[in-house]
Amino acid sequence: MSGTIKQLDGCTSEALPEEVLTSTEPLLLKGLVQDWPIVDAGLRSAQEAAAYIQQFDSGAALVAYEGAPQINGRIFYNDDFTGFNFERTRQTLKQVMQKLFSNKAGEAAPTYYVGSTLIDHWLPGFRGENDIGIGDRECLTSIWFGNRSKIAAHYDFPNNIACSVVGRRRFTLFPPDQADNLYVGPLEFTPSGQPISLVDSVNPDYARFPKYRDAEAASIIVELDPGDALYIPSMWWHHVESLEDFNVLVNYWWRTTPAYQGSPLNALQHAVMSLHDLPVEQRRVWKDIFDRYVFNEDPHAFDHIPEHARGVLSGVDEAAAKAIRAQLVKFLQ
Repeated sequence: MSGTIKQLDGCTSEALPEEVLTSTEPLLLKGLVQDWPIVDAGLRSAQEAAAYIQQFDSGAALVAYEGAPQINGRIFYNDDFTGFNFERTRQTLKQVMQKLFSNKAGEAAPTYYVGSTLIDHWLPGFRGENDIGIGDRECLTSIWFGNRSKIAAHYDFPNNIACSVVGRRRFTLFPPDQADNLYVGPLEFTPSGQPISLVDSVNPDYARFPKYRDAEAASIIVELDPGDALYIPSMWWHHVESLEDFNVLVNYWWRTTPAYQGSPLNALQHAVMSLHDLPVEQRRVWKDIFDRYVFNEDPHAFDHIPEHARGVLSGVDEAAAKAIRAQLVKFLQ
């Protein structure tokens, strides 16, 4: 049995309240972007929505995933994990739209999926008519579109507001502490950059993935109608299903730390490279060191060091981050 999500009604896209932008729990923002022109076009027809988007086309080629009808929209690995069950292609927006609307009624459709495409680069002017206000936060704003698809459960480091603007989407959310029950795949060999759950959340194989039942028990399932939005906090796992023959989503990502501090996933990969194969006794020592220097929540842990001599232990600004990065590049060479 999945849990329930807190729903906030009455939020407007002009300026989201801080209680949304700083929440540590998912929130359903019912009707947040129902006044967007793209939503209105989609409610009239999928063709009108596609035409509306194409009027902002910059002409630049974008990355599209194409999969055979047999994958049933599931973006995933191939059977022996030597590659993926789709092909990455570079096409124009016009070409992708033509393919999306060329399938004949009753035929099994190939999967066409365009993920995380920066709006300001590919669709300049779109945000002038369709946008939300998140204060002075720096954000990445992307569009996602295609036909019916299933995106495996994954997390994002930034906070996320996902706006369903054409078609319906179903999100299955899992708290960050469910990673062990999700049977996460490789770190660096991934369909789209983030590690993903190997469980098919639509048709889970409990014999192969028995702990997934615990993840399901902790999950929250949310269906978004056109105009609805979902706030997903940093590090919450989410499986995403596009439920119509044409679906469009716009999302906003923002970090709570400066971009110059880099990606924690990169630090994890470096740590795996450096520490994973050490003898058990040494790994235990390094675990203690990481707990002391990285995960320690005691604000007075380093009071024994003169303040002027604490270096990065007193915080990392942009200049310090640049120096650390340069030092790492030198060491890694």
